Amino acid sequence: MILVTGGLGMIGAHTARALLDLGHDVVVTSHRRGEVPSFLEGRVAVERLDVTDREAFLALGERHAITDIVHLAGGIPGEDPVEFFRTDTTGLLNALAAARTWGVRRFAVASSLGVYIGRPEIPWHEGLDLPAVALPHLIIAFKKAVEPLTTHGLAGSGVQPVVLRIGTIWGPLVDPDSPFCPIPRLVNAAAPPPGVRAGDGGDVCYAPDAGRAIALLTTAEKLRHDTYNVSSGRPFTYGEFAEALKVDLPPGRADGPGEDPYLDISRLTEDTGFKPRFDVAASVADYLKWREDNPR
Repeated sequence: MILVTGGLGMIGAHTARALLDLGHDVVVTSHRRGEVPSFLEGRVAVERLDVTDREAFLALGERHAITDIVHLAGGIPGEDPVEFFRTDTTGLLNALAAARTWGVRRFAVASSLGVYIGRPEIPWHEGLDLPAVALPHLIIAFKKAVEPLTTHGLAGSGVQPVVLRIGTIWGPLVDPDSPFCPIPRLVNAAAPPPGVRAGDGGDVCYAPDAGRAIALLTTAEKLRHDTYNVSSGRPFTYGEFAEALKVDLPPGRADGPGEDPYLDISRLTEDTGFKPRFDVAASVADYLKWREDNPR
């Protein structure tokens, strides 16, 4: 059985769905979110868990024969950055302790494309050294710290770490007011969000594709690396989404001439065979159909 922490969130739920579709048994954890999305209803075991509770976390192994962990649980920063870092670091360390205690095969953990901020090369690929620069958000800062904590935390354990540098993800269950991506606001309102121009864009991946990529990395017979970009592997513009929605965006780019960064997924494709199934038109159509019966 594969454990997905944060498995009722957007990326976690789509990862769980993809794992199920691959024929695996899945248990998901959730702390605050209670509603199980329709595509998981009756298909997964759901455990209520505060990942900062070490004893409760380790007790999962007494109820389930867990073979792999996908750690996607995470908090939202409040006014106190120290409290955010303390909570999410404690959750990560408990997940790592569980992986070592249970002797799982593989431990996949969410990082972010934001770790590349400061690199001028486009596209961003895993061979780039990560720069020491100021980061624009506490979540990105934490994700950058997750990587060495995970690889060093599992050293000598026999558990294979898989660092997931996840791109800009949107789709069913997305936060409609996401600060990281204006696409939900564009699609939900079918009107231009302030400040977004047709030539802006960069990295975008539809959530079912991202979940399938993570599932393939979790279950692949062999992986040659411990770090993988997770995204669509091609750049997009918001103008492409506007065209699919038949709305107009102001032309050009907000920041002037140039191009926005995106993730290279050659390593992911070579080791798992992953290719995205959704282009812009298909993702917009699928999401709008989902929203007919779902609030987010």
